[in-house]
Amino acid sequence: MSSENYQQRKTFFDQLLTIYGRKPVLEALQDPDMQVYKLHLAHSNKEDGIIRELRQLAEQRGIAIEMHERKALSRISKNGKQDQGVAADLQLSAYQPCSAISGDHLQTAPRRYIALDRITNPQNLGMIIRSVAASGIDGLILPRRGGAPLTALVIKASAGTLFKAPIYHCEDLDAELLRMKDDGATLCCLSSHAEHSLFDYKAQGSMVYILGNETEGVSRNLEKRCNARLRIPMHNGVESLNVAVTAALIAFSGI
Repeated sequence: MSSENYQQRKTFFDQLLTIYGRKPVLEALQDPDMQVYKLHLAHSNKEDGIIRELRQLAEQRGIAIEMHERKALSRISKNGKQDQGVAADLQLSAYQPCSAISGDHLQTAPRRYIALDRITNPQNLGMIIRSVAASGIDGLILPRRGGAPLTALVIKASAGTLFKAPIYHCEDLDAELLRMKDDGATLCCLSSHAEHSLFDYKAQGSMVYILGNETEGVSRNLEKRCNARLRIPMHNGVESLNVAVTAALIAFSGI
């Protein structure tokens, strides 16, 4: 295999997102704009009702159907308790590995990203994704582990924008942010005690805004890596905002 073919194949598989559950997969198959690469079904499913409909839709669209033993399908969905014997691989052109944000990419023009540190509520994640898609910010950096997975609840909360938002996935958020910082990006986290306001702080070059866990905030290790701590001015004794609201303010603050 040539290096060009290898890179094309790698890019293709990097853009695959596996969803599971009968209704989410059905909705994906019913959407003509959704690029579904493969439908996975368990041998144990009864061939009636929604399973028959899933198979018919896949066949009509020329989508490959692969049958599995129940344990094998659980390994594909990574959630055997909730996959209902059904999973599908979606090809998302805007879903890429974080390594796609290269040093040259960061330095060619100022970029703005939001990175999520252990956001566990799927509704919050979905609403953040929706704000990222709507605002035109350059992307959302999302670790594969430690936060809410991209499930049906996230898809619903994002109102379908999950399939349009520029999302960069990574295995180790700390390592990726450190790499981006070394490449010239300014790392910022939100804090109610920060000196600088989100709306007044301007940094030269690219910026990454880190949003932390709903109850614990940004982890200490990541906070130590930040170049700046920013606050959102609050009034009437209100201490903080929901993380999804904060993400929306950040996403639209550069417009």
